[in-house]
Amino acid sequence: MSADAATAAPALAVRAISKCFEERQAVRDVSFDIERGELAAVIGPNGAGKTTLLSILAGIQQPDEGSAAQPDGTTARIGWVPQQTAVYGKLTVAQNLRLFAKLEKVPDADATVERMLEQTGLAERADDELGRLSGGNRQRVNIAVGLLADPPVLLLDEPSGALDPRQRERLWGFITALTERGTAVIFATHDIAEAERHAHRVLVLADGELLFNDTPAALKSAANAGPDDDLEQAFVGFLRERGH
Repeated sequence: MSADAATAAPALAVRAISKCFEERQAVRDVSFDIERGELAAVIGPNGAGKTTLLSILAGIQQPDEGSAAQPDGTTARIGWVPQQTAVYGKLTVAQNLRLFAKLEKVPDADATVERMLEQTGLAERADDELGRLSGGNRQRVNIAVGLLADPPVLLLDEPSGALDPRQRERLWGFITALTERGTAVIFATHDIAEAERHAHRVLVLADGELLFNDTPAALKSAANAGPDDDLEQAFVGFLRERGH
């Protein structure tokens, strides 16, 4: 995160978001800011509301209450990469990017596709059929689709869930490079070790409620974790102390 982030307007300001599905409160009164160049992990047990929250921030679902806005007051420039890839296996990498660039109505789609191929390190795979790529490369294409409009905020739902350790390492190198260029990234994950390793900040959700919003080290402190405890142990203890 840049040195000026603390004094600048947040890349995204989330205020009192709530969402119900019939009788179930999926998200309740969630508020936080994300700064430019920040990498924030949303963690929580199954059914905590992580995917619902991210889909609301992406504009896929509408909240019952609350808002999420960028400095210009809109949510028009938020990239969204869902857990299930939305790309087409029978098309090449370049064809996928060109299709989604046109759907996004990106100015000069061809130039944008060339830029994304270089930025994601996929230029040599541009003419490869997507279905023949490794899981790590397919996920990079999926993220490239989310970046076509050059959004200042990128949302990722379980970005490395199906990848092997080497593919995860390459993916996180790419995501970290995005934040170093100023993109704010929010990702939901069940992999607490991944959150500890990569995130500047963790947001703990349980039953739709935001219970914690600070650094991984601060979560350990809040859970009274021992010196040999990892973040996953601290996270489980933190939830247990709060009745979750």
